[in-house]
Amino acid sequence: MRPLYDDGRIRCDDEALVIGWYYLWRAKRIPYRRIRAATPFDLRIFRGKWRIWGSTDLTRWYNLDVARPRKTTGIDLDLGRHVHTCITPDDPTEVLRLITEHSPTSA
Repeated sequence: MRPLYDDGRIRCDDEALVIGWYYLWRAKRIPYRRIRAATPFDLRIFRGKWRIWGSTDLTRWYNLDVARPRKTTGIDLDLGRHVHTCITPDDPTEVLRLITEHSPTSA
């Protein structure tokens, strides 16, 4: 399937968002229909800025991204579970647009 967005860690295609290095040696594939909300947030010292991988508060999980300290914006994905998935794509505006465009509620 042809990617609509791919920065090497985050990939969006027609059906799903794929997060590289979410697990130790695997990616996580999230169909757009499972995403309840995608909320942008400012990366700060106590909100993921220096979180290279994993979680400190067990409410947010970050995929491996060694470039995260140089980024300013993250996206919090609500999948209906206690732990939210947080990603930091190189182009968060484009990823949010694609999630919104492909979500079942936008149809």
